[in-house]
Amino acid sequence: MKTIDEMLNLSLLTPDQHHEISAWIAQADSPDDILKMPAPLWKAVERASAVMGIDDDLSRPPSLDAGGIALG
Repeated sequence: MKTIDEMLNLSLLTPDQHHEISAWIAQADSPDDILKMPAPLWKAVERASAVMGIDDDLSRPPSLDAGGIALG
């Protein structure tokens, strides 16, 4: 939900879209239920995700320095 809220705060979703998407997620019993979201809402999330670069973040390999955390 944090990402959806950020999309609203960045004006990438309308308040109505945010409400509908949030309600859909809240009533979903599983990730599969979320995937059944109506196409117009998915398109809104996809557009906002593209602007935010979420897909790029998910496909980027992790940093070798682990954010400055010493491993081992």
